[in-house]
Amino acid sequence: MDSIEGKIKALLNGEILDDPEKEFLNVDYTLQQQNYELSTRGIEPKSPSDFKPKVGSTITYVVAAVIFNEKNEILMMQEAKSSCAGTWYIPAGRVEPEETFEDAVKREVLQETGLQFEPTTLLKVESSHGTWFRIVYTGNIVGGQLKTVARADQESLQAIYTNDVSKLSLRSPDCLKLIEFGHNYIQHRNEFVHQLTIHRVVPNILLRILIAIRSKISNSYSVLISESLIPHVPICEINPSRSVHASLKRFMQYIFGPDNLPQHKPCGLLALEHNFATTQLEQNDGLCLSLLVICKDPLESVCIQNGFSWRQLDSNLESLLIAKLSKKHNTVAYHVL
Repeated sequence: MDSIEGKIKALLNGEILDDPEKEFLNVDYTLQQQNYELSTRGIEPKSPSDFKPKVGSTITYVVAAVIFNEKNEILMMQEAKSSCAGTWYIPAGRVEPEETFEDAVKREVLQETGLQFEPTTLLKVESSHGTWFRIVYTGNIVGGQLKTVARADQESLQAIYTNDVSKLSLRSPDCLKLIEFGHNYIQHRNEFVHQLTIHRVVPNILLRILIAIRSKISNSYSVLISESLIPHVPICEINPSRSVHASLKRFMQYIFGPDNLPQHKPCGLLALEHNFATTQLEQNDGLCLSLLVICKDPLESVCIQNGFSWRQLDSNLESLLIAKLSKKHNTVAYHVL
């Protein structure tokens, strides 16, 4: 198995083999390229080409926890903030500088409910545009004491387990879909992929796409490879001013040509990479989403631009890919709000 096949296998297993210092310098479709294309069409870019994600300044990460007890009751906290005091929500809050997503969700659960939380599964990732992401976890309570009104503070008034959220006045109804998704997880736990964030410092907001396609003649699967410098799975910068789906479409047009875009469908995340930078001077709090995309058109009818090629998968890699495609929860759910 050559190096690119090893990278594909790792990615299908929710792992990363690439050296970030080399890989993240070899982005196929940079923000600078995207802005140049806009400028040639007479459109003023909304984001600078040298945009750098910084928590507390240019990017917002929110973590949330969907936690059930042995009775399948959901953990809810009552807000203390003056703008929404008395309303209820799942434990959630913003990631702070120099904090991993897992450390952030542990802190939020402890502060808002009094319970010690150990995340076991990255349940879902959501975004509304290129600089706002919500990372949703589930997991286990491993200690602590449920917060009562007597222990109310600026973080929350109290926390409860409930089996009827409809009786609560919610801060926002958007948590209902997350709770419903969590119930689905409880009922089909064995069908879900269980993985957490891969801790790697990422300099920008990046999207890696593993594009799979099937041959009409041989019925075999191939995946798209970028041949730029070192062969790798294609990667682009996410435009901070646009949705991830918009960035995906632009990248697909860059790969296939604006007039030859095949029918395709995002199938969920294979991996999520993030870590805080270790130096304040160059604090880049980026992330990388690795998205599985399936082309609905057959291989024989699709054209790609120079610099890209199709790599036919061997039987082992094809089995891994089919497993990801055949079951709904074999990838991490991703949703654009």
